[in-house]
Amino acid sequence: MGWDIVNYWKNYMSPTVTKMAPALVILVGALGLGGCATKGYVREQIAPVSQRVDALETQLQATDGTAKSALAEAQAASGQSQNNGQRIDQLNARVDGIEQRQQESQRKRPRN
Repeated sequence: MGWDIVNYWKNYMSPTVTKMAPALVILVGALGLGGCATKGYVREQIAPVSQRVDALETQLQATDGTAKSALAEAQAASGQSQNNGQRIDQLNARVDGIEQRQQESQRKRPRN
């Protein structure tokens, strides 16, 4: 079957077309292969993007560390605030007790 096509080309095509066919095949092949990128070219094109990604990753890690530190400080402050609130409640109870005793002692004093 393959030779039939070759014979068809030789017998029925003009000599100009037959002579140009190999050149046309080479041209199409060169254009097709010209679109392929080499590894070096791809690395060269990706290098700036890769550097930016690395820089952003470094910044993200720093920001993440800052956020974790701030969260730890906020949690510690929240715990301290709760402790302070409990202490204030205890002191208020003591002050209320002292005020009640003071009021009772004033009522029990005879008036002159």
